[in-house]
Amino acid sequence: MEKRLIYKSMFILAILGLCVYFTFPLDKRINLGLDLKGGMHLLLKVDTSKIPENAREDAADRAMEVIRKRIDNYGVREPLIQKHGIDEIVVELPGFTDRERARELIGKVALLEFKLVSSDPEGLKEALAGKIPEGYELKYTQDDSTPLLVEKNASLIGEALTDASVQFSQSQFNEPVVSLRFNAQGAKKFAAVTAANVGKRLAIVLDGKVQSAPNIREAIPSGEAVISGRFSVENAQDLANVLRSGALPAPLYIEEERTIGPLLGQDSINKGIRATLIGGAFVFIFMAAYYLLAGLVANVALLFNLFVILGVLGALPYLLPEFAATLTLPGIAGMVLSLGMAVDANILIDERIREELSLGRNLRAAIANGYSKAFSAIFDSNLTTLFAALILIWLGTGSIKGFGVTLTIGLMASMFTAIVVTRTIFEILLSLGWLKNSLPMLKLIGQTKFDFIGKRRIFYAISLIVIIIGLSVYFKKGSSAYGIDFAGGSMQEYSFRETPDVDKIRDVLRNIGLGDASIQQFKDNPKAVLIRTIEDKSEILTGKLKEVFPEQDIQILRIERVGPVAGEHLKAKAFWALAWSLIIILIYVAFRFKHVNFAIAGVVALLHDVLVTLGFLVITGRPIDLLTITAFLTIAGFSINDTIVIYDRVRENMRLYQKYSLYELINLSVNQTLSRTILTSAVTLLVVLAIFFFGGEVLHNFAFALLVGFISGVYSTVYIASPLVLAWGRKKSR
Repeated sequence: MEKRLIYKSMFILAILGLCVYFTFPLDKRINLGLDLKGGMHLLLKVDTSKIPENAREDAADRAMEVIRKRIDNYGVREPLIQKHGIDEIVVELPGFTDRERARELIGKVALLEFKLVSSDPEGLKEALAGKIPEGYELKYTQDDSTPLLVEKNASLIGEALTDASVQFSQSQFNEPVVSLRFNAQGAKKFAAVTAANVGKRLAIVLDGKVQSAPNIREAIPSGEAVISGRFSVENAQDLANVLRSGALPAPLYIEEERTIGPLLGQDSINKGIRATLIGGAFVFIFMAAYYLLAGLVANVALLFNLFVILGVLGALPYLLPEFAATLTLPGIAGMVLSLGMAVDANILIDERIREELSLGRNLRAAIANGYSKAFSAIFDSNLTTLFAALILIWLGTGSIKGFGVTLTIGLMASMFTAIVVTRTIFEILLSLGWLKNSLPMLKLIGQTKFDFIGKRRIFYAISLIVIIIGLSVYFKKGSSAYGIDFAGGSMQEYSFRETPDVDKIRDVLRNIGLGDASIQQFKDNPKAVLIRTIEDKSEILTGKLKEVFPEQDIQILRIERVGPVAGEHLKAKAFWALAWSLIIILIYVAFRFKHVNFAIAGVVALLHDVLVTLGFLVITGRPIDLLTITAFLTIAGFSINDTIVIYDRVRENMRLYQKYSLYELINLSVNQTLSRTILTSAVTLLVVLAIFFFGGEVLHNFAFALLVGFISGVYSTVYIASPLVLAWGRKKSR
């Protein structure tokens, strides 16, 4: 065996060893996303309009540090806290599903003020009558709503705090209280205030609300104070936590909230693994049965591909922490899809080897030429799909970003395994003499001679009719076509012990003012109920359902809420994600094929596929949400992938058949690549069908969009992109 081949084999085995090392044990190496292990995702908006202009620039950074301290004090494992844009913060809390407590923990400004209370009863009477004395404000105590007239200016603020802890009062009730301790300067000031106002009341005001207003019996030189207020131990602990962490520099508003319960997380893991195994089995069986030995070699590369994806995901937190990603449910779908798409490169190579053998080349030359001729199509098609995946990472958050990461890793891995690993295996087999004169493969589709281009006007008309019908339904539906990601609103999914009575659920919704809510049950799991509402009343709804169905042991599977502002923001990001994908693909294809008409025809074809998919989604009543936008970008990558393979063959045939007209060249190229188009599309569709049937209801719409889009992609490659190149090519020649 040649030294070059030995070194190459050692390099491949070293990569495989590293990937296996960073893959196992899976539960320790790879972090699961919130949709797989449960938890909360929050998108917070820092409202800088209510603070001085000179303090606005770094308000989000300061708020992020305060939030980090609060969460660290609480003890949430592996939280994610990162700035998003200029004035937004993304917070992910794995395993934390107490929504009300999370809001208190993160959203409380925690502005602590000590204000003297007026002892003038006449002034209080005037204030209650609506005439508040200058320099004062009317407040009410938190526990018994007693009116107080307090000074506007605080005598002391919470910046002087050094510690806050939970203690228990010496009263007969032994209630929890929050004990405060000031720094040296704060203690000195607190002592001076209490000494000068013995006999008066001092209001302890938190975020504008009076927590308590004790009498000052004597000067307090120790620099310690107590907040009482009929707290539970849990509430007292949270209050002490936020006070220790300091006040937020500006109010925070929750723009987007997603809570995934542990039951749904485990169900998603089970269904994701099942979809992966079934989809992978489809691919492996097909490749081994159709391409025989070459298929087995491809299957080895696909296994390698899987280990590379898992290994890179496991290694990122150690090697590049800033680029580390969690494995999400869409990420699992991205992994399955990347395996399906990896088959594309192997089929391209195997079909090219078959062509070389049919031309009479010996096996070694046929393999070398097959890889050489397939390389440009593999490189261009994978790179254009990679653009779409990188845009998902750039503009996406949470599970969408996870999909982009796994798809990106999968695409790069597939290029390495298809071009380097499989070729090395073939070279080893040739070197050992196990491969000699032939490489048998099945052939179900022979060389065709269809006139695809001649029927183009019929298919233009069909496409226009489908797109016009779809867009008409889309515009007629308006905002109702969107899911809560874009339209805003709330979504609650519950699990019941037995299949619940939907009419009783409707009565509960009507009684709390949500009569217009939509209720959905699932065929594969009728015990789960999904409720979509415009208004967020999930806390009240959960309580009422448990009251009406006491025997059902109701579990929260997920709760999602998106505000209207966040919805518009997400919609704008989705639009720009699609727009940038089209622009980048247009520029790259024009550069690679040296003809703008090739690029424009390809982009028109993938835009056709997105519009056809959009039409089928709205006609079948499926909501357009972030996952469907992810599907659109994946469809765009897949569609241009197919188109580039034909373009690459046209480019090659232009050199070989210089006397052919453009009409003949395009028809010849489409016929030559038809078997590859059908085979790769069929294998990828098998993978998508596995996700559609076995991936669970969270991925159902996503998989449906991919099914429609991938089928449309094959159609548009043959009947839209290729004929348009001809049409614009003729205009250019004229």
